[in-house]
Amino acid sequence: MILELKENVPHGTKEYPYDQYFIRHVPHAFQFPVHWHEELEIIYIKQGTLEITIDNTSYTGHAGSIFLVNPRELHFMGSTDLSVAYYTLLFPLEFISFQSMDHLESSLFQPLRSGQLLFSHTIPDANLMDTLASILDEIIPLNRRSRIDPRRDEISYNQTSPSRQIETRILLLQFFLKIIDDGSLIMPSVPGKQSNMQRELLAYIENHYTEKISLQDLAACFHLSEKYVSRYFKEHFHLTFSDYVNHLRLTHAKKLLETTELSVTHVALDSGYSNVSYFIRSFKKNYDCSPLKYRKAAKRPVALEEAE
Repeated sequence: MILELKENVPHGTKEYPYDQYFIRHVPHAFQFPVHWHEELEIIYIKQGTLEITIDNTSYTGHAGSIFLVNPRELHFMGSTDLSVAYYTLLFPLEFISFQSMDHLESSLFQPLRSGQLLFSHTIPDANLMDTLASILDEIIPLNRRSRIDPRRDEISYNQTSPSRQIETRILLLQFFLKIIDDGSLIMPSVPGKQSNMQRELLAYIENHYTEKISLQDLAACFHLSEKYVSRYFKEHFHLTFSDYVNHLRLTHAKKLLETTELSVTHVALDSGYSNVSYFIRSFKKNYDCSPLKYRKAAKRPVALEEAE
């Protein structure tokens, strides 16, 4: 099962560019397809086991584990553990930077934003992990969400509250202060041909998924054989080419259902499906409801979730 990702759109809002998701109660084994974004991402596992791949390195996380994904790093995650529950916190590094052009800005924040410095993906010290987890346990309730999907939460709080924003930023600065004091900043390695090829493959698909696109088209564009591209996808992204294209199309269709009044037929065609019946079957398989039922549920007012 492939879960929807909220990529290619800003995380948070212009007024408050912070976002967090709580993934839980997933009824099937799942995988979030490979993706990247401009924001830094903190992954915090509360329960169960999660498999994560960041920049071609795979990790297994358990309850209490914390992982950091630097801006623009390719990553994906999934689990066969139906008890898994984890948070992802996303925000641009500008969110915790300062406006003044001082030594802190020039030696730390600017290099982090430009990719000249990176955070280590893992926290090897158990004591530091516990300290960081306690900080995250303060940040998360500040940004509690309301439920619109049983597999994830959506944001619902007063974005105009200066105190909430200030407290969140202070806690995030404390979080990264602990990491920096531990010496967990690293210099980036020179990107290899493999990483560049992955980005180019994904960029091509993201630019053409609403059109008629095939494995043959992709292979021809990169002067590769179809068998090689098919094997490459399964080996590096843990899903097939067609699964990835279908994920992008369903995500696009979901957005159209939420934000427009287009008919299901038009939504299907605009999302790259030539067969409306196939679109409806795929949508039901991935979201456990028909496109029309999803539209009605998405436009229905939701109640604020109680704090855990």
